[in-house]
Amino acid sequence: MRDMTRDEALAFLTTGTRTGKVATVRPNGMPHVAPVWFVVQRDEILFTTWHTSVKARNLMADARAALTVDLEEPPYAFVLIEGEVRIGRNDPDLLETATAIGARYMGADVAEEFGRRNAVEGEWLMRLPITRIVAKHEMTA
Repeated sequence: MRDMTRDEALAFLTTGTRTGKVATVRPNGMPHVAPVWFVVQRDEILFTTWHTSVKARNLMADARAALTVDLEEPPYAFVLIEGEVRIGRNDPDLLETATAIGARYMGADVAEEFGRRNAVEGEWLMRLPITRIVAKHEMTA
């Protein structure tokens, strides 16, 4: 096992269609983990969520979050990002981000449709700065 460099970690995060798992803190202190589709832009992890979702409500009360992305087959690897999420209500970048997420996970042919469907009032853009990273690969080596 060895640490990834920052560049290796960013490449890992942007490869393929790996789903992120975002952890937030419930009001009673218990963790909540939910899968998210995301993109990396300008040193941030960007994902969207509906304003009444558990993760949105949790992040409104406590902006601390962690996101992990892993490779679930040999040689196994993971990247963990921790930080404070900034919530974008009516964010001007929502359509662009939702379209980029659609392109990544659904394909370029339906990206615009996915973006328009998800860039609606009530959908929020979440920004997790990539400041604290723990990243390991070659876990079986």
